Amino acid sequence: MNTNFVDHIRIYCRSGKGGAGSVHFHREKYIAKGGPDGGDGGKGGDIVVVGNRNLWTLLHLRYTRHVRAESGENGSANRSYGSDGADTIIELPLGTVIKDAETEEVICEVVEDQERHIILAGGKGGLGNDHFKTPTNQTPTYAQPGEPFQEKNILMELKVLADVGLVGFPNAGKSTLLASISAAKPKIADYAFTTMTPNLGIVPYRDHRSFVMADIPGIIEGAHEGKGLGIRFLRHIERNSILLFLIPGTSDDVRKEYDILINELKMYNPELLDKERFLVVTKSDLLDQELEEMISEDLKDIPHMYISAVAQKGLDELKDKLWKLMVKSNL
Repeated sequence: MNTNFVDHIRIYCRSGKGGAGSVHFHREKYIAKGGPDGGDGGKGGDIVVVGNRNLWTLLHLRYTRHVRAESGENGSANRSYGSDGADTIIELPLGTVIKDAETEEVICEVVEDQERHIILAGGKGGLGNDHFKTPTNQTPTYAQPGEPFQEKNILMELKVLADVGLVGFPNAGKSTLLASISAAKPKIADYAFTTMTPNLGIVPYRDHRSFVMADIPGIIEGAHEGKGLGIRFLRHIERNSILLFLIPGTSDDVRKEYDILINELKMYNPELLDKERFLVVTKSDLLDQELEEMISEDLKDIPHMYISAVAQKGLDELKDKLWKLMVKSNL
């Protein structure tokens, strides 16, 4: 298994507390009764998440259990303000969802490069006694304490962001296709669950354009209930613009497999079926014309085409089709 791909992290986060305001009175050699001059406390640091398009996994946070921001400094004499506590920045790959670990409530999502969210605000600094002078109280002996820190267990879940997500049973030819039309080098072998984590590839297209394709671990019947790799990979499909279904032409029943895949997505999240989708019958170099016609008869209500990554059959036509679907999905 690819241990460099981490898509689920739980971290205890604590913002900084605000510094206390100062109780102080002006003292000078020839001034017997100086007025209040206590400074304000500094603000506590925030816990901030920032999107970074150069990250594709949460691996860098794997051994991070606690994240704390600095507290603000206390105010002091001569209206000197305490320094603000430094923020703590957590960089995240695009497609990360941040949740409250206890309630599962979504706090925010990071989908754009350099997008920033404060997930825990630092406490405000307290006001010094200089603020509390009144005509009837020229020497206030009171200053505000700083506001307390906030703390929370945070859950971070990565949902891979890609233009095209490959959907199919194990050993449907997804990794072979990705390797054929992009520079990605996924592990490929003739057994189920070769792909244990999502692989991303940049697919070059005409006129120096390109799009991102994600090879997502294979679905099995009952995946929405957690069977096989279950929910872990189904959530990655949520962020793909287009779902490209792959079923080998050597399958006993292409239509039946397609219906099972559709049902798994529907049971997991019905909104997935609102996405643009297209079916390719893979390994078509092993089919004769008669078999293709039989399969096409079963699929007459489903947009589909035949490809062979090994024989390089239909790959340019497939890229044209996917590009048109992406344009359509972005309208």
